Amino acid sequence: MKWLSLTLALAVPTQAALRFGCSTLTIQRLDPLVEPGKVPSAHLHQIVGGNAFNASMDPAAGDLGDKGTCTTCTFSEDFSNYWTAVMFFKHPNGTYKRVPIMQNTALPDGINGGMTIYYTQQDFYSNGNQQITAFKPGFRMTVGTPTADSKYGPGLKFVCLQDKGTRFPELDDFPTQPCRGGIMTVHHFPACWDGKNLDSPDHQSHMYNTVKDAFQNSGPCPASHPVRVPQVAYETLWDTTQFNGMWPTDGSQPFTLSYDDNKGFGTHADYVFGWKADSLQRAMDSGCMFNACENGNPLKSQAVTQMNACTVPETVNEDIDSWLTALPGMGM
Repeated sequence: MKWLSLTLALAVPTQAALRFGCSTLTIQRLDPLVEPGKVPSAHLHQIVGGNAFNASMDPAAGDLGDKGTCTTCTFSEDFSNYWTAVMFFKHPNGTYKRVPIMQNTALPDGINGGMTIYYTQQDFYSNGNQQITAFKPGFRMTVGTPTADSKYGPGLKFVCLQDKGTRFPELDDFPTQPCRGGIMTVHHFPACWDGKNLDSPDHQSHMYNTVKDAFQNSGPCPASHPVRVPQVAYETLWDTTQFNGMWPTDGSQPFTLSYDDNKGFGTHADYVFGWKADSLQRAMDSGCMFNACENGNPLKSQAVTQMNACTVPETVNEDIDSWLTALPGMGM
């Protein structure tokens, strides 16, 4: 329980909260946590973050913070990888079209798709006052499961956007009517760690979920998972507006996630830690909030042009942008 001891020893008021953008690194069928080494994986993902991302991501291969040479994220010390399933529109004629991703209104202009990433201590509106232990090299986790056929857990949400600033109400499944500003998917990860295991066979048991819906302060950690880590969350904004005039005449909801889920209960996300050296812990120990953490206060940041320039090679060569007769990997 050495990390627990460290947490208690350093129990001083802290007030850090990070919110930042990451442009798209790649969109392809790779999933190094659930299907390591498999090319292609079962379904399509959007991946953001450091360019050390690959089909295997063996933790024994070294620290991502040392392996990456560029990142699509605002903070140039963050070589972590973040990924989720991709959204498609299903036309009444049975064909599929990938839904474009748009940047969050709170982020700098010009970001290429991507996600908004949060590392918070308390909630969306205020900082916390407890010591937060940063993740360690090799740490990884998932939230949600693509096999769920009912609400899987709190913190996995859809938002019908009136504009990019819309945050509520949060829905457990896809909106049932066209959304004027698009659809946002939200993934909140657990924030209680067992203090011992960097991963677990299901990529979830080493964590404990006290997350509440929306950006609310999570409940206290149990004795089995006593170490409070940053509350990681993703927001992805999908530009569904171009399909608003194509909804089926029977009123059925036409969007689906890339593993053929038109309810949304199986929405899920993956995380692999890759912050360089002690940069995340320095941020968690600071008093900064959101963009006030940039430009060396205390984290190094980079321009949007640098974020967008970071890429990885295409490992899976398949058409994902045309009107498709089947979802990638689902027509076999």
